[in-house]
Amino acid sequence: MQIRRLGNSGLRVSRMALGTMGWARDTDADEAASQLVAFVDAGGTLVDTADVYGEGETEELLGGLLGDLVPREEIVLATKAVANRGTGPFGGGASRGSLLGALDGSLRRLGVDHIDLWQLHAWDPNVPLEETLSAMDYALRSGKVRYIGVANYTGWQLATAACATVPIVSTQHEYSLAERGIEREVIPAAEYHGIGLLPWAPLGRGVLTGKYRTGTPADSRGADPEYAGYVDRHRTERVARIVEAITTAADGLGTSPLAVALAWVRDRPGVVAPVVGARDTAQLTGSLAAEDLTLPAAIRAALDDVSEPGSGYPERWPHS
Repeated sequence: MQIRRLGNSGLRVSRMALGTMGWARDTDADEAASQLVAFVDAGGTLVDTADVYGEGETEELLGGLLGDLVPREEIVLATKAVANRGTGPFGGGASRGSLLGALDGSLRRLGVDHIDLWQLHAWDPNVPLEETLSAMDYALRSGKVRYIGVANYTGWQLATAACATVPIVSTQHEYSLAERGIEREVIPAAEYHGIGLLPWAPLGRGVLTGKYRTGTPADSRGADPEYAGYVDRHRTERVARIVEAITTAADGLGTSPLAVALAWVRDRPGVVAPVVGARDTAQLTGSLAAEDLTLPAAIRAALDDVSEPGSGYPERWPHS
């Protein structure tokens, strides 16, 4: 698997990240171990999790696989804080006390002495940004964290945080052929400040694989009451047209719609590594197969056209 620099930093990561949001819920320990081994054997290095996934069980599961199964030094370990909202004075959010408590909790569950990429899972409007970033700065200076990232920030939030003294090297956002809204402000802000983009849901929450073209598979997230609304966001007429274009391209290239959709987002400007989650190793293998695919310029242009996001003032305002 090819390696890319994460933004303007010296951190080098695989150009695909392994997502773990479903671990300890949809994916048991044996299947998670199989996925991790397959990912590392394919040359993958960046593994992404969060303290809120599985209410902490996901971090515990991942931590239990590091060391004996996969050497810690072969993994760029990324996790997140902020989204976990508990009770009490330090119960959640982006306050200094909450963040540093969350960091200690993640280190304990993961069974490591440092986290390679620690990310703010969301913007917290109730806490001054200076306080939040002071906690991140302390984490860096203490050696418990090597690099700092954010997730789900708007364009102005990302630019504001990037102008602070704490270096931000990455940002996570939903980005796919089905969801290109971040091209208006987030991606320009990230590129200007040298911040690498880690897209989540690069397969349009599964819709871009074509699995929902003729119905809802019984074993899919779309059939799960807990996830149906999550998937249905992209089950629209617009996205259906995009899926047809992806399928046509895949047929012409002799590959899968999954590989086409993933290769498109992987090679977009500013993208470092799409975060790919899988229910089982078979699904992950399909994503790993996209590593060998580079879309021809004509197909990329056709997909760009069919998925073109709406534009408006002032993002696309002409400049002389």
